[in-house]
Amino acid sequence: MINRRIALNASLAIALTAALAGCATQPAPVTVAETIAATPSLSTLNDLVGKAGLTDTLKSAGPFTVFAPSNEAFKGLSTKTMDELATDPAKLKAVLTYHVLPVKVTAAGATSSKVKTVNGAEVAIAKAGSFVTVEESLVEKADLLASNGVVHVVDRVMLPPVKR
Repeated sequence: MINRRIALNASLAIALTAALAGCATQPAPVTVAETIAATPSLSTLNDLVGKAGLTDTLKSAGPFTVFAPSNEAFKGLSTKTMDELATDPAKLKAVLTYHVLPVKVTAAGATSSKVKTVNGAEVAIAKAGSFVTVEESLVEKADLLASNGVVHVVDRVMLPPVKR
């Protein structure tokens, strides 16, 4: 009788533990803005997104594909260009939105094509095997998935064509 009671109590304890584990709260899905903020190699981009006033946009419904220049990519820009971006909010916003597509494109779903950016200009995406490029930038880390799109870390900062 005691062995049956112990076995019954053990079964109830296991069932209760399983039920409680199923009720655990899942973390909320993160947006592309939060993904950028949580990625250490994108801290420069995160700061610039904030300065350009784009954080709320990148937290909105989307979908977005962000070709996110790494901190190393920003080091490749001249001091003059970085100073211009720091002092000209419109230019900064134009450069950053040139890295954003208003659609979700994963690395597997990428095709060689021209795609219009949020900036309004087109970028050339190319795919060869598992390599994806956008303009002259190589995707170094692909498919940081977010609730409203995807982030791909790229090795260069792309400058939009000059509007005439």
